[in-house]
Amino acid sequence: MIADLKPYRAMKDSGVEWLGEVPDHWEVRRLKYLLRERDTRSTDGSEQLLRVSQYTGVTERRSKSGTDEPDTRAASLIGYKTVDSGELVVNIMLAWNRSMGVSTFPGICSPAYCVYQFNDCAMPWYFHNLLRSSSYKARIKALSTGVVESRLRLYTDNLYRLEGVLPPLPEQDAIVRFIEYIDRRIRRYIRAKQKLIKLLEEQKQAIIHQAVTGQIDVRTGNPYPTYKPSGVEWLGDVPEHWKVLRTKHVFREVDTRSTTGEETHLSMSQKLGLVPSDMVQSTLKSESYIGGKLCEAEDLVLNRLKAHLGVFALAKQAGVISPDYSVFRKKRPISTTYFELVLRSPACRRELRIRAKGIVEGFWRLYTDDFYDIRVPVPPVPEQDLIIAELDQATTDIDTAIARANREIELLGEYRTRLIADVVTGKLDVRDAAASLSDESDDLEEEDGFDDTLTDETQVEIDEVVARVDDDA
Repeated sequence: MIADLKPYRAMKDSGVEWLGEVPDHWEVRRLKYLLRERDTRSTDGSEQLLRVSQYTGVTERRSKSGTDEPDTRAASLIGYKTVDSGELVVNIMLAWNRSMGVSTFPGICSPAYCVYQFNDCAMPWYFHNLLRSSSYKARIKALSTGVVESRLRLYTDNLYRLEGVLPPLPEQDAIVRFIEYIDRRIRRYIRAKQKLIKLLEEQKQAIIHQAVTGQIDVRTGNPYPTYKPSGVEWLGDVPEHWKVLRTKHVFREVDTRSTTGEETHLSMSQKLGLVPSDMVQSTLKSESYIGGKLCEAEDLVLNRLKAHLGVFALAKQAGVISPDYSVFRKKRPISTTYFELVLRSPACRRELRIRAKGIVEGFWRLYTDDFYDIRVPVPPVPEQDLIIAELDQATTDIDTAIARANREIELLGEYRTRLIADVVTGKLDVRDAAASLSDESDDLEEEDGFDDTLTDETQVEIDEVVARVDDDA
């Protein structure tokens, strides 16, 4: 269906440089003729509180605790702006980053937001897609005012100046129907890929766990000939010739501080491990790293606040790290990589959670004395090296498959963004495609129990879309 989409036969100059050409029968009007601001306030604050996100548009703001209480720090919601379903809600401070959208729900929103009602000639969900499209993002940013990007504001007078493309109402409806159908299918593809990634990750973890705990001999793929009780609940029986030692006999903590702060700054990432901070997008920057802890290559570094989540990492290079991290250096000949895998395994994480201390989960800490008390399996050093080598080989194909699936998810998201922009701005004609849609779209709703199994047919469709994106790139 998507491959059959064609441009409109007759186009005209929109008269707006950044818009370019539009279909000949479409109009271009400033938004002041298509919507009007509405400012009605709640008198009791009892309505559903709404939030606006650049990712999901307008959603209900629920308490993280799972209760019906609104997730807000405000003492009272009286005076918040009321919103009707079908109205446009704009976070004026983040509109340049697509924090706007049409609400499905009636409710209330922050007084700092703006609420707009559409005129009869404008279908709300068409403009929801239009204003959130990549084509409009740059223009909205240009119309926002302020010195610093994070403080740009889109005031109503500037929004009113924005040019909107206006197809006939039946065509707006067809465009919305087509976008909803395609959006559901792409989400279906993405969920299938995410399910595949989860299964692959579980398979990889199972392989690693069996190898590092001695459940299988990596040389034969079978269990070892003889076992003995480890005395550790999470570990179970271990091969007869393995030792089980407390980590205090394997590692020693080191606490050396930077005097210049000029060493390479390293940050911890659950996905990437311990890497230069410029590789971690959300990492916090410090004015000075003087006093930060120093680590060397082959040191084992743990984030004490997240150690119970398995946030251990092997330092691949020397550098300076957060003073709140702990640095452990081997005190006997071992493969630090082997012990990194042991400590990050799901089974050992339960042991880490038990030993972490704190009242609130987000502030649990694993102190050195508690870490030292954990008992771990210790194979002979040559066997540790062999296990790592065999695991590298055994998990290479899995890592490749995971990387490919993640790349396909990324490409599908890019394709969705580009396709919506082309459709809502009149670059592609979807009238015939929308008219031919069956009721299949009604069967693709994201409900509990939805079948997102990765079938051969789904994989073929994904491959076709990904190939198309690669060709266009």
